[in-house]
Amino acid sequence: MVDHDLTISDLPDACLARVFHFLPPLDRKQCSLVCRWWLFVEGQSHHRLTLNARTDLASVLRSVFNRFDSVTKLSLKCDRKSVSIGDEALVNISQFCENLIRLKLRSCRELTDAGVLKFAKNCRKLRKLSVGSCCFGAMGMNGVMDNCLFLEELSVKRLQTVVDGNQTEEIRPGVAGSALRMISLKDMYNGQRFEPLISGSKKLKTLRIVRCYGDWDKVLQVVTKNVKELVELHLERLQVSDLALAAVSGCRGLEILHLLKTPDCSNLGLTSVVEKSTLLRKLHIDGWKTRRINDEGLISVAKNCPNLQELVLISVDITRSGLDLLSTNCRKLERLALCGSETIGDAEISCIAAKCRALRKLCIKSCPVSDYGMEALAVGCPNLVKVKVKKCKGVTSDGVGWLMASRGSLTVNLDAPVVENQIANMGNDSRVLAVVAVGQDPIR
Repeated sequence: MVDHDLTISDLPDACLARVFHFLPPLDRKQCSLVCRWWLFVEGQSHHRLTLNARTDLASVLRSVFNRFDSVTKLSLKCDRKSVSIGDEALVNISQFCENLIRLKLRSCRELTDAGVLKFAKNCRKLRKLSVGSCCFGAMGMNGVMDNCLFLEELSVKRLQTVVDGNQTEEIRPGVAGSALRMISLKDMYNGQRFEPLISGSKKLKTLRIVRCYGDWDKVLQVVTKNVKELVELHLERLQVSDLALAAVSGCRGLEILHLLKTPDCSNLGLTSVVEKSTLLRKLHIDGWKTRRINDEGLISVAKNCPNLQELVLISVDITRSGLDLLSTNCRKLERLALCGSETIGDAEISCIAAKCRALRKLCIKSCPVSDYGMEALAVGCPNLVKVKVKKCKGVTSDGVGWLMASRGSLTVNLDAPVVENQIANMGNDSRVLAVVAVGQDPIR
């Protein structure tokens, strides 16, 4: 029998918390002002919190965490011009949030090794740690590694004291080495000091090293001897050569490889990787200034990587023969980006259109492609759903119109500076998008 006298006040706390879970932040804040009961439930159900980590935060920590006492994911961010919280505040936070599993620190420059060490001893359940523009050093990092048994992801960017040439202490795996699955290092001057940590993380799946100074060949040679389960590797703006890639070839389970602006890597190194990494699904290459990777390396990719689904080529000169082999052998290829290549013209686009039957997304940027290439796409690639054309001066509104007329469900993104006057002639078709953003993923 239904009780028609029930009101929202009779709703169990768990149900009300579930409702709050689906509300955007502003609506949640407004709901918390309705009554004390809603204020309490909203605070209890709040598991993610972002705080401005200026020094005056220390005086209100108790009241903040009295309300939000179920926080498991915490972000502490301070702007560069302000003084951040210090060790005492961080230790207090660790006492209020003993169940913390994720922590992000940004520009908390007043934190020292001693404070981070005490924090790590109190928050042993930590699973993800992201540090950027902080000033503690190797001792603090080792404190985290020695106490956080369940740590799975570590991201470090511009850790300023570690880059100090006067410090020689290395970062060791500690107890966290058995659990770590992802390590990301960015903008580090002496990032090689993390080599013992990386090598000691036997179950590491993802490794990202971006804009880190120094020679990384020896580091990667040591790492790949000890870490055999690597699935994803990102190397960007890094001093690595074919020696490092030859060592990486020992990771036979590699599925994702990014070689971006690594000028010393050539066809030889790429071939050594793909000949043994037959499970490769995603490959991004930026030839940058030297363009030492070209048809020869990509033909090796075509011969050895039948599972390839995503390919991004930037400043890589590939010809029709290379594309023909890729199209024939990589039948699962769904996403393709061709950027900044003088060898990609209408003939190459026609080859893609004729043979890449699984292709769903295509990006063409700064290539000598014309309307003839667009017409080829109009009758090829039966599964194509999205095309981006940027900085291709030979593509006009006529070519795009032909493409859209032939493919009713296709979405076409056009480079705004090139076609802003042409779009007016195409009406208000919602499938035509003017793209002005810079630095986006070319195949998203």
